[in-house]
Amino acid sequence: MTSTAWRPEVAAADRPDGGEGGRGETRFARLVFGPAGQPRWARPGLLGLLAATAVLYVWDLTNSGWANEYYSAAAQAGSRSWKALLFGSFDAGNAITVDKPPAALWVMGLSGKLLGFSQWSVLLPQALMGVASVGLLAATVRRSSGPGAGLLAGASAGLTPVAVLVFRFDNPDALLVLLLVAAAYCTVRAIQATGDRVWSAPSGWLMLAGAAVGFGFLTKMMQAFLILPGLGLAFLIAANGPLRQRIRALILACVAVMASAGWYIALVDWWPADSRPFIGGSTDNSLWQLAVGYNGLGRIFGGSGNMGSHGPGGDVPEGMSGFAGFSGSSGITRLFNSAMGGEISWLLPAALIGPAAGLWLTRRAPRTDRTRAAFVLWGGWLLITGATFSFMGGIVHPYYTVALAPAIGALVAVSVRELWSRAAHPAARLTLAVMAAGTGAWSFVLLNRTPDWLPWLRWTVLAGSILVALALVAGTRESRRYAAVLALAGVLFGLGGASAWAVSTAAHPHSGGNPLSGPAASQSFGPGGAPGGDGARFTPPGGTSGAAPEGDPAAPSGEITTGPTDVIPVQQGGTGDGVPGDGHGPIFASANNTELVALLEHSDARWAAATVGAGSAASLALNSGKSVMAIGGFTGGDDSPTLARFQTYASAGQVRYFIDGGMVMGGNADSSGSQISDWVKSHFTALTVGGSTVYDLSRPVTA
Repeated sequence: MTSTAWRPEVAAADRPDGGEGGRGETRFARLVFGPAGQPRWARPGLLGLLAATAVLYVWDLTNSGWANEYYSAAAQAGSRSWKALLFGSFDAGNAITVDKPPAALWVMGLSGKLLGFSQWSVLLPQALMGVASVGLLAATVRRSSGPGAGLLAGASAGLTPVAVLVFRFDNPDALLVLLLVAAAYCTVRAIQATGDRVWSAPSGWLMLAGAAVGFGFLTKMMQAFLILPGLGLAFLIAANGPLRQRIRALILACVAVMASAGWYIALVDWWPADSRPFIGGSTDNSLWQLAVGYNGLGRIFGGSGNMGSHGPGGDVPEGMSGFAGFSGSSGITRLFNSAMGGEISWLLPAALIGPAAGLWLTRRAPRTDRTRAAFVLWGGWLLITGATFSFMGGIVHPYYTVALAPAIGALVAVSVRELWSRAAHPAARLTLAVMAAGTGAWSFVLLNRTPDWLPWLRWTVLAGSILVALALVAGTRESRRYAAVLALAGVLFGLGGASAWAVSTAAHPHSGGNPLSGPAASQSFGPGGAPGGDGARFTPPGGTSGAAPEGDPAAPSGEITTGPTDVIPVQQGGTGDGVPGDGHGPIFASANNTELVALLEHSDARWAAATVGAGSAASLALNSGKSVMAIGGFTGGDDSPTLARFQTYASAGQVRYFIDGGMVMGGNADSSGSQISDWVKSHFTALTVGGSTVYDLSRPVTA
């Protein structure tokens, strides 16, 4: 376990063969099995891990359709407009951006441009980023703890259920995780670096780490900064060179963070506001305010700051006060509760126990000890990010916890390696036994939350983990003789529950803004779904749910001519109780209206249609292939466009139809969405198309 062939930190020049492949292998053999300084199973093991991960993430990838239609619609806009791609616009007409920075949309939009826009081109980059994250994590851990620990870390993170969910989905978190793991890799390289060239010196690698975190900010803003204390402390403690040089390198890394994130903030700020889309989610059309407010301090402290411009006066709407309730009450046990536990906590007990023992074992090691540096780096990542998710009072979704998966996988792998290498000592075996038994017991609890799903699995995992723990405690000569079998059993039973949950996650479709992993139907909120199940409806505040309205049966019928031979049947009228948009109808009723989609397909206007909020706008844009304006942004609460600007668009013929039935979260009567809706209803003729109320902005009432 401690031979020079096993430990990667031994320099090639210190090996008997000088690192030149002393086994007499061919170049092809070295390519397949790796350099002579590592076991022959290391390279094939890594290739096998990546292949298995790719199968899990890519297999039946489009079973979720457009997944989160809000981001898919923005990716569609980016694939058709370079300006929309640059700013992360929700629509190709560039009325408003999504309420996140655009880095993840850059990847999806470019994929659509390269491969042709489709569900496959939207989701494939997420899966590939997942495979890259697993491989990079394995490479990072290998540098401190060897190839075996690297493979265990990669497998543990890759099989985390929330990781399988996110890497098959189109939320920004897939790119965020890849960038954070890249930052950790560069930090480990910086800690181990001894050269004096720019990109081999510690400062060079640390600046690359800072650049990765900066682009993480452009992916999901301040969440990317949560890993900085762990990375910085590990470097400050363990890097080579005097303290003065280490501090200088940290300062340069901070500059790299600011430069890699700040260039885009400056670009948006300097760009004339009237020639770019409104920054969705902000209160003053500023990306910086979005970062500090809605996506920053508002997420931490909740309250009005969390809603930003997404609700009346920034307050959470009555009847929907549970935005933090997406993940349960805040507190130290949040990561273990029924909302988050199945996503991330399968190995969390072991990830807390193992590092504590590992830090004790390395307490007398030299300052530059790589194992202790690994515990500090990954432990800082886990504790700060985990504490933030546990106690934040604003909007927090369970899938956010995917950011913890690399740290948990790394900590478990490094801990197991260190304790296993000291298995001759009873205390090390006892700690391993506690980790094994604790993982099995907690897996039993998690699996027992869905008692009708594979009921035998929870008992198998529990019994197997206990047997492994007993064998570790016994520590007899016979158990040491079968050490490899014992280690394999520990891995299988430790990862058994999470693996089954992960495979079930891949097999089921997910949609909307709050997807959940596992065998149960995922809850959803946002375009394409609502709380209670994928695509399910919910009762809006002050309203009732129900079927799509049929319009006024007494109204005369008519039709809209969209081409030389194409007509769309309509009904005149379309106002009154039960009509979407009057506060009493269903939400997103027009999203799957095939007649309405056919109507939009024949429009050549800058925006084929406009509606309040992104709920039905995303579906209509994806189904019709046309640009649809989401007035007020995601929930309809943003003050963009103003009534005056929308009137300008309408008079210039840039918006063809206004679709009633949108939603302002909480029903803010003073929002621009409400003002525009009232103006349209009083100036244009109402039609009913496939059950949806539509106003043709080329047909004013006075005509």
